[in-house]
Amino acid sequence: ISQWGDEIESLQLFDVDSGDIKETVNEFKIYPASHYVTTKSRLEESIKQIREELQWRTKVLIDEEKFLEAKRIEQRTLFDIEMIQEIGYCSGIENYSRYLSARKPGERPFCLLDYFPDDFLTVVDESHQTIPQISAMYGGDRSRKVQLVDHGFRLPSALDNRPLTFDEWENLVKQVIFVSATPSKYELEKSEGAFTEQLIRPTGLMEPELEVRPLDNQVDDLMEEIRQRIEKKERVLVITLTKRLSEELSEYLKNVGVSAAYMHSELDALERIEVLYKFRRGDFDVLVGINLLREGIDIPELSLVAIMDADKEGFLRSETSLFQIVGRAARNVGGKAIMYANRITDSMQKVLDETERRRKIQMEYNEKHGITPQTIVKELKPLVDPSLISNKSMDFGQEAEKAAQQDYLESIKVADDGIQYKASPAMNEITFESKDKLIEHLRKTMLHAAKNMEFEEAARIRDQIGQLEDQL
Repeated sequence: ISQWGDEIESLQLFDVDSGDIKETVNEFKIYPASHYVTTKSRLEESIKQIREELQWRTKVLIDEEKFLEAKRIEQRTLFDIEMIQEIGYCSGIENYSRYLSARKPGERPFCLLDYFPDDFLTVVDESHQTIPQISAMYGGDRSRKVQLVDHGFRLPSALDNRPLTFDEWENLVKQVIFVSATPSKYELEKSEGAFTEQLIRPTGLMEPELEVRPLDNQVDDLMEEIRQRIEKKERVLVITLTKRLSEELSEYLKNVGVSAAYMHSELDALERIEVLYKFRRGDFDVLVGINLLREGIDIPELSLVAIMDADKEGFLRSETSLFQIVGRAARNVGGKAIMYANRITDSMQKVLDETERRRKIQMEYNEKHGITPQTIVKELKPLVDPSLISNKSMDFGQEAEKAAQQDYLESIKVADDGIQYKASPAMNEITFESKDKLIEHLRKTMLHAAKNMEFEEAARIRDQIGQLEDQL
């Protein structure tokens, strides 16, 4: 913003790193840093109410001989008040939202649903999972904040900065469509038995063929099925009951030459997406997991789902879980699910009967309309959008994607004979005659990264150079 006295002369957009001016604009919208924005009079009244609550809360804590907690809440709240007075904002200002929005104690918070018209329609996707999550939000939030209040980190009014209770949510949504392949008791009761089945697929794909096989030699039997799928360049999903079984099975498959990976609970959401992306891309043929591979996993290349120990009744082998797991193979024309079990449980029988019913309906529809089932064709999009990567640092395309995902610290491999040294796939498997040559190459790469302001990448390469130099 260029000014002449108290007048604005021009507005210009510039590069934060280089300072180069990119564009001159006539107007620019600046939004508040927080949606907790109110009038000055409301802010002053809120501060007065916060001080009154602080005085009361401090007295309560002192009476309970919680002197540390009393001092803590006093210092923290007075600091927040000072920040609000000076800049109109403080860290965690949402915890004072009861006063800022002029609500009564215990009154529900305002939310986006308040801005909808009276006749809006709510669609709850995967309702068998979403409804319990909505129910649990209030309790989870309150249990955490009660601890903060008890230990003097927040005033009791912070408890009113909360999600809606389930009853409050129900009162706000008048017209609801629950969407689920496995609706729970709540949805069925609310709909009073009136539901619509969407069983017909335009692609003609039927529910996967289901088969029950004995537990004896289940691993050997699975190996044969895996080999058949690998020959067709298809993928296999194996579901086990425990983390230990997943690890052992994954390790066994690798030892016998099968390209396999294990998806475990320690992976965060983005890491799981990356694993599934590599699975679709064909980096490995078999994915082993427990309960992380159910709703929303759309892998057309997947043609076989193997459920180990399917007859062990419980949450992981309930009717709902089995339906969701089996459904992962429904995107491929050759989709098949094998349940390894020595007996057929009630849950298994329901899944077998319902799957057969759905297959029959789709089969009759296909014959009536002359439809030949076809596997879903789904584009494999790169994890990193090239448009989000600065064109100063790399070219777009496959090599750019590799470069974006490389990690020099882990990817550089040194041959056992100590003569040849290979770099990562993103460096096109360049072979170096000595460590000195490799270090020289890395140093150039580091400087190039630093020049392009990729400082984190440059730091990683610097650390790798240090490790290699220590070995000389």
